Amino acid sequence: MDETALISQAKKGDLDAFNRLVLEYQDQSFNLALRMLGDQPSAEDAVQLSFISAYENLRSFRGGSFRAWILRITANNCLDELRRLKRKPTADLTPEDPETGEEMESPEWLADESMSPEEKVSQKELESVIQRCIQALPEEFRTVVLLVDVQGMDYQEASEVVSSPLGTIRSRLARARQRLQECLQGAWELLPDKYRLYNESRPV
Repeated sequence: MDETALISQAKKGDLDAFNRLVLEYQDQSFNLALRMLGDQPSAEDAVQLSFISAYENLRSFRGGSFRAWILRITANNCLDELRRLKRKPTADLTPEDPETGEEMESPEWLADESMSPEEKVSQKELESVIQRCIQALPEEFRTVVLLVDVQGMDYQEASEVVSSPLGTIRSRLARARQRLQECLQGAWELLPDKYRLYNESRPV
């Protein structure tokens, strides 16, 4: 797909070209919306609204990552909806491979290909705890964790999506991960050693 050519054609009113862009990015937009909003109907509405908005404002796209641009629109629509409803999202912890868009077994920071069946059960329990801890994060921290650690974006793309400097993304992600570590001490026995705040003995 020649994305640059499709964007140029779409800016001239070629609906078929824009529809090809929609097909390329609708799954990623939907997955992000679902993880932020927590239910399928709301996610579908958010994605539909996002692509309508993208088409109406396509001339404002000045280059760079079209993926980041459309996901920024999607994320902003989801944040607006969350603020309107004053509810917390439910984060599905099944991330995507950033290269293929396919779902991966577990977040990169928890993955371990050598796990036994018993360890896999423990990981599922841990993922449930992580989900609750993510929901407890402040909105700006939660969004960055979802984009980077769950959605699989790099820092630059996340920076473009939330319209914040790269340093802010790094800072928020570091602080979010620290809060997650602290929250996860309640599941100390499930944590791999490298994610424990205290490795010598169980905290009291």
